[in-house]
Amino acid sequence: MPTYNEAENVKFVIPGIFAQAEKISTHELHVLVVDDNSPDGTQDVVSGLMKQYKNLHLISGKKEGLGEAYKRGMAYASENLSPDLVFEMDADGQHDASLIPLFIDLANHGFSLVIGSRFAPGGSTPDFSFRRKLISLVGNWMIRFLGGLPRIHDCTSGYRCIKAEVLEKCEFGFLSTRGYSFQSSLLFELLRNGAHVIEVPIVFPDRQYGESKLSMQDQVEFLVNIAKLRFRQSEEFIKFLIVGFSGVFVNLGIYIFLTRVLGVALEVASPIAIEISIITNFLLNHYWTFNDRTTETSFFHKLFRFHMAAGVAGVVNYAVFLLLLNVFNMHDILSNIIGICAGALFNYFLNSYWTWKKIEAGTDANESEQGAPDPASGAKLP
Repeated sequence: MPTYNEAENVKFVIPGIFAQAEKISTHELHVLVVDDNSPDGTQDVVSGLMKQYKNLHLISGKKEGLGEAYKRGMAYASENLSPDLVFEMDADGQHDASLIPLFIDLANHGFSLVIGSRFAPGGSTPDFSFRRKLISLVGNWMIRFLGGLPRIHDCTSGYRCIKAEVLEKCEFGFLSTRGYSFQSSLLFELLRNGAHVIEVPIVFPDRQYGESKLSMQDQVEFLVNIAKLRFRQSEEFIKFLIVGFSGVFVNLGIYIFLTRVLGVALEVASPIAIEISIITNFLLNHYWTFNDRTTETSFFHKLFRFHMAAGVAGVVNYAVFLLLLNVFNMHDILSNIIGICAGALFNYFLNSYWTWKKIEAGTDANESEQGAPDPASGAKLP
């Protein structure tokens, strides 16, 4: 549990956690507070509680960001507490400690990653303003769609139960460490290492004391992190870019041949060259970029979707160009380059998630054949 200026909150959060210990029969409960040298006396409060709770631990360090605190805590837990399960939990009272036994029960039934989800069916954020909820929903959509993560409702949740054996496989050097983008980075690493995930809907109220630590720098890191996630799994993306680059030469070559050799009118030659380049790009992507994907869509249906995606990407390209040029007064060449990049990204994502959409197995949230509760699909929670 990372803390910074949470003296008022930890007074009731920590006792609330230990109150669940008697409900847990399979594990011994420990709480590790990782404090970033809070000036408000958080460490003094925790030290006082340590006299009451023998399984309460405290480590401290300089303030380097949420991710660094989590990494420091996870390393300490691994070396000193020999955990089977590692929880992430905020210290501000927004995470309901009474769900800890349920999380452990799900972990005991084969789920190596249990996420307390604000946005899964049954979850809620009753105190969020419209703006804050919109930012959260758009942020999660961006992580899934642009970052390439699977269909998880809450990619940034800080309430998780993780099998230590999966956590130990993660490459922590890659993870964003300043702000809340650490959560999506860690989620990506856990999934990459085979985590079997289920979401438990939670109610996420506003904090009772203190202020949110979310800053503008956190939001900038969040956007940078999305790009890092995408390039972390970039083989397909690089192939797609190579194919797109080859299409420029096909387009230009056909155009020159039609106009300079055959004498075709410019107005006629240009759309013919564009269409041929689209078809060659489609064939290269079909037989090279996405050749290992199993899909339900027919060849000609894919070709139609590829055309549609190219059209949408063209609109995005042009819209970004006009926005930067007319609203932000950016140089026309730079505006065009950024527009091209935006169009290329959308073109890839549309084709990856629509044209060559993989056939997916049933979602983990519905896999209750092992006898586990099925929270994400509507089971009654305590």
